[in-house]
Amino acid sequence: MKAGILLLNMCFPVLAGLMMFQGKREYTEKKLARRSLAAMVIAACFLVWNLTGDPQSLHLCSLGKDLPVYFHVDAIGKLFASVVTLVWILAICFAGEYMKKEQDQKRFFGFFLIVYGVLMGLCYAGNLITFYLFYEMMTLTTVPLVLHTRTREAITAGMKYLLYSLSGAYLVLFSTYMLNRYTTSLNFTPGGTLDLAAAEGHTTLILVCACLMILGFGVKAGMFPMHGWLSTAHPAAPAPASAVLSGVIVKMGVLGAIRVVYEIIGPEMIRGTWVQTVWLTLSLITVFMGSMLAYREKILKKRLAYSTVSQISYILFGLALLQPQALTGSLLHVVFHACIKSCLFLCAGAVIFCTGKIRTDQLTGIGKEMPVTIWCYTIASLALIGIPPASGFISKWYLAEGALSSGTSVFAVLGPVVLLISALLTAGYLLPVSMKGFLPGKEFDYAHLIRKEANLAMLIPVSMLSLLALLLGIFCGPLVQYVEKIVEVML
Repeated sequence: MKAGILLLNMCFPVLAGLMMFQGKREYTEKKLARRSLAAMVIAACFLVWNLTGDPQSLHLCSLGKDLPVYFHVDAIGKLFASVVTLVWILAICFAGEYMKKEQDQKRFFGFFLIVYGVLMGLCYAGNLITFYLFYEMMTLTTVPLVLHTRTREAITAGMKYLLYSLSGAYLVLFSTYMLNRYTTSLNFTPGGTLDLAAAEGHTTLILVCACLMILGFGVKAGMFPMHGWLSTAHPAAPAPASAVLSGVIVKMGVLGAIRVVYEIIGPEMIRGTWVQTVWLTLSLITVFMGSMLAYREKILKKRLAYSTVSQISYILFGLALLQPQALTGSLLHVVFHACIKSCLFLCAGAVIFCTGKIRTDQLTGIGKEMPVTIWCYTIASLALIGIPPASGFISKWYLAEGALSSGTSVFAVLGPVVLLISALLTAGYLLPVSMKGFLPGKEFDYAHLIRKEANLAMLIPVSMLSLLALLLGIFCGPLVQYVEKIVEVML
């Protein structure tokens, strides 16, 4: 029975999305959104069923000899699946109003549901073969979301996204071929599955494969030097798609890195090697570079996209330290960043929808025109900067503490320094929007001020996400305990 529910959790949203494409009858965007939301609520019920009780497994089929399509619901899969579902439901609520000004709503909502089903398959993947299969499906099904507007910019962004993603996926595929010879199984197992007897004398090859896999999954996570797609693909997509791309899709690269490093190769194989040094170096370069690029960018959605480049590498840095507190901080930041960045992109979408303004230098007085939206933006910004007691402070505290306790020579000190500099830059590129928005100065034309606040369909999702960004920091105890149990098993 539970195996059937597990399958339904993945297949039902895909079938619901495919049904959106059937028939010639046209529906309003609100009706499409209601149907999509109803499908998501049903899928969420399946998720809740899967979250309760003992872990479930499902051997679906085999693609060939020793290539099983296998699913297993473990603690980290539950965490990622819950985050994906929360963001997806709120993004669909927002899209019901936002998509009024867009064409081809059926296609948008159809692919939106299909991608959710694919992401559930990724979260529940029980081995590397299944994970890779759904990882490629995720790339192919998210391309239409980037291409949706069919403008020249969107088509260019979509092709760039596809090229980068496939390049990273092929690095993973090549490494999977090689590693399969030196593992007892490709099933995800805490501590790794390397066959030490078979691996003896082949350590260099295994480390090269580990590095290639980290780089391959780092493409989706926006890690330098394969980060270029993110700043073009995210702004080109409609705001609800940008929110899930930045809040959720990039996290699948993080999940891939966790699965490979901690559950296939094993952290002990990488600890203290050149692979760990390269990973730490690239992640810190990305943290600083992403913040600098965001600070200099004037287009709001592109600024937020560069911010994602930086913030996801906070997570990668914590993973690369191979230290319990740092891993705890990384997993916490997965949850917090998903809420915060989804909120920021939806706020940007509301501003664009109501005013048509896309540049930060056009937003003087926006807080007077759209006070609720900009207050939500401000709360989320403070959380991303790491101002206590908001959620971002908690995850960054664990990351800094983990770095200082990691014994990774220069990185133990350099990591917290870079994180602090990045936090200052984050304040520099996020808060001016709020400051100029609420305090436009004497030159602002108050006489012709027109309130353009978004309606409830938009305000409810952004308000809930901003509230979560705050409350998850204040009442973080249960989440921290859950994550620490995951870390205890993995390390």
